[in-house]
Amino acid sequence: MAERIDYASLKKGGFMKQKQQGFFCMRVAVVGGKLTASNLKVITDISEKYGNGTVHLTSRQSVEIPYLKYEDIEQVKAELAKDGLAPAVCGAGVRTITACQGAEICNSGCIDTYALAKELNERYFGRQLPHKFKIGVTGCRNNCLKTEENDLGIKGGYVIEYKPEPCISCGLCVKACRNDALSLADGKIVYDKEKCINCGRCVKACPVKAWDYEPGYVVSFGGLFGNTIYKGEQIVPIITDKDTLLRVADAAIKFFEDNAKAGERFRFTIQRVGEDEFRKAILNAYEEK
Repeated sequence: MAERIDYASLKKGGFMKQKQQGFFCMRVAVVGGKLTASNLKVITDISEKYGNGTVHLTSRQSVEIPYLKYEDIEQVKAELAKDGLAPAVCGAGVRTITACQGAEICNSGCIDTYALAKELNERYFGRQLPHKFKIGVTGCRNNCLKTEENDLGIKGGYVIEYKPEPCISCGLCVKACRNDALSLADGKIVYDKEKCINCGRCVKACPVKAWDYEPGYVVSFGGLFGNTIYKGEQIVPIITDKDTLLRVADAAIKFFEDNAKAGERFRFTIQRVGEDEFRKAILNAYEEK
C-alpha cells in the first residue's frame, strides 16, 4: 500500500506540493533577507543534488528550492541544519520577518533592521495563529520594505531636537527636509514639529551636528496586499524604546489570536471586531496600562 502523505503538515513545515506530480517546493527561512556565502553554497548543493538545479527568490526575501521528492525531505532538512538553516513556516502563523539592510549598511538607515528582525523572529516566528501574520522592518522613510503592506510594519525614524548653538545657518537641513518642517528665517532655523515625519534627513545633512536625535520605530497595523489591498495604519506616536515596541507588537498579535476566525486576515479581524476596540488595546499597551 502506498504511503499516505500529510500534505497539510508538510506545507505547514515549509514543503509545498507542486503542480508537477510527486514533487515539492521547499521554502527556506531567511531572517531579514540575510544569508551567508556558506548558506548559499548549501542551498546550491541541495538544489543540484535533490532538485533540478534552480531556486526561486520569493517576494518576502526567502529562497525556494523546487522539484524535491518526498523521500528526500528528511535528508534535505538535515543538510540545511548543518549550516544553521531550516524550512520556513507556510501555514497559519507568524511568518519569517523581512527587513531591508538598515543602519548597519545603508546611509539612509535610522535603525539596525537586521538586529530587530532577528529579535522579532526569535520572539514570534512560527507562533500559531488563526491565519498567516506578516511582519516587515524597514530602516527609514524611503520604506524599501513597504511596511504598510504588512500585518505589522516597523519603520525606522529619528526623534529630533534642534540645537541653535552650533548651527551655522547653512540651510542644508532645510533643503534636505521634504515635508516643509524646516525653514530659514532671519538666519535662524524654524522647526515645525507638526509637519515633521521623523525621517532624519536633517540630521544626516547637517555638517556641524546641530541636531540631537534618538532612533525610534514608526509602527503600522493591519496592512494587506492580496485580493484586498489595505494600507496599514499608524495608531501610536513614534516609539523610542524597545520594551514599548514589544508591548505594542505583543498586543497586536494577541488581539488577532483572541479575536480572529480561522482563515481570517488581521485587517478583517480589526474591521469585524471594531477599530475602536483595537485602538484601545494598542493604546493600553503603549501606555503600559
